[in-house]
Amino acid sequence: MPLMIGDFLERAAFVFGEREAIVDEPDVSGSLGRITYAQLHRRAKGMAVALERMGVAPGERVAIVSPNSGRFLVSFFGVSGWGRILVPINYRLNIDEVRYIIEHSGATVLLVDPDQNAALRDIDVKIRIVLDGEEDAELFAETDEEPTPWAGDEDATASINYTSGTTARPKGVQLTHRNCWLNAVALGWHAGVGDRDVYLHTLPMFHANGWGMPYAVTAMGGRHVVQRKVDGEEILRRIEREKVTLLCGAPAVVARILDAAAKRRERGEEVPGRDRVRMIVAGAPPPSRTIERVETELGWEFIQIYGLTETSPLLTMNRAPKEWDGKSAADKSHLLSRAGVPVLGVRIRVDEEGELLARSNHVFEGYWHQPEETAKAIKDGWFHTGDGGYMDGPYAVITDRKKDVIITGGENVSSIEVEDVLYQHPAVAEAAVIGVPDEKWGEAVKALVVLKAGATATEQELIDFCRANMAHFKCPKSVEFRDSLERTATGKLQKFKLREPYWAGHERRVH
Repeated sequence: MPLMIGDFLERAAFVFGEREAIVDEPDVSGSLGRITYAQLHRRAKGMAVALERMGVAPGERVAIVSPNSGRFLVSFFGVSGWGRILVPINYRLNIDEVRYIIEHSGATVLLVDPDQNAALRDIDVKIRIVLDGEEDAELFAETDEEPTPWAGDEDATASINYTSGTTARPKGVQLTHRNCWLNAVALGWHAGVGDRDVYLHTLPMFHANGWGMPYAVTAMGGRHVVQRKVDGEEILRRIEREKVTLLCGAPAVVARILDAAAKRRERGEEVPGRDRVRMIVAGAPPPSRTIERVETELGWEFIQIYGLTETSPLLTMNRAPKEWDGKSAADKSHLLSRAGVPVLGVRIRVDEEGELLARSNHVFEGYWHQPEETAKAIKDGWFHTGDGGYMDGPYAVITDRKKDVIITGGENVSSIEVEDVLYQHPAVAEAAVIGVPDEKWGEAVKALVVLKAGATATEQELIDFCRANMAHFKCPKSVEFRDSLERTATGKLQKFKLREPYWAGHERRVH
């Protein structure tokens, strides 16, 4: 049988139909409240039927711009489950960035959260639906009507996930049904996802389809608790109230949780989840001290994974094996700071230039309408991650980033894209954007700028200029003015030299 996205929800509805499936964000427009797996399945079918009535054929792209929501979760199955292609878009992007993705993907439908609707109103798209519980009522209505069967196969594209790379424009990563299916199964197996799990969606659903957790948790009949915005204390409240056992996030999310937990202890309040919660972390390697605090101060199990959108995303996992039992918290945390061992179905090696290469069942099909970029990324069957590192026995260790992508708070930022905006400022002659260590965000975006002769500009002026022209999370947190920037004889920026002073004393060149 082909490996299809619809398998996960179909099984859950059949086996756990009356079990609570989703606890949606309360008190927001379009909230689904609490619904069962049978209701979730009927809503997904209703979505497929509604799209069919709108004339949206299998293979057409349906874009969604939204924070985490029950409706987003339904869309994973209601769109891809019957052959249409989901295009999840980072809701923090500005209108020009979203417009580019809509146009490049050829999306004919745009589903947009009410909070993003006004900012994106001028985007031209054939069908536009606001996810407010009213305008989208038909789209998410429950039905027992069966959508027209789709005769696709597992190599068909399930979603196109746009990611920042080393080019100024994001690339559309084509993930097939087979990619998503095997990624979810591998992640679920290695993380021990079971029917007793309660999963808290702090990780953005647009990030590589929530790393596959919407599929893995659904397949096993776990309960989805949806959190719209990351807030440390609110995360702890929901863990306490809903008896959460599992969550995922970037190191920046871990930092907020630790801060909130410290404030609870100061107030004499209990920190929930001890000996119950496991947290999966990726986006950038967190410091070993942070890992130690998760396991000692919170009493949660820390699991690290490594991967990219292009790999669906799972490549490696670092979860403490029994051989580490009895080790001190500090020693164990140091071992957990490595990227991890290859998961089932993945092969990892390091080439002669120190770049990590991967082969797996869930390496992507290719970049949407960019065959040249695909050929650069996949050579002789091996995907080139762009990350530098080495193998410590079976463990992959990330030491540097060959691509000039900055990961801040779990978000990918293309340095070239930020530089392009800076060059539009009339006072800027040269600009280089790099990632520097940051305790809160992992890496912070820093701009090194050479001004034109006779021109003047302040640090805040350039930051404000960037904020007016691109998503705020991409903008520099600081600007340093230079007389010149190091370049090669052919004029290329030597970013490794520019980064070096800021990373001095750090074992790894990613934070």
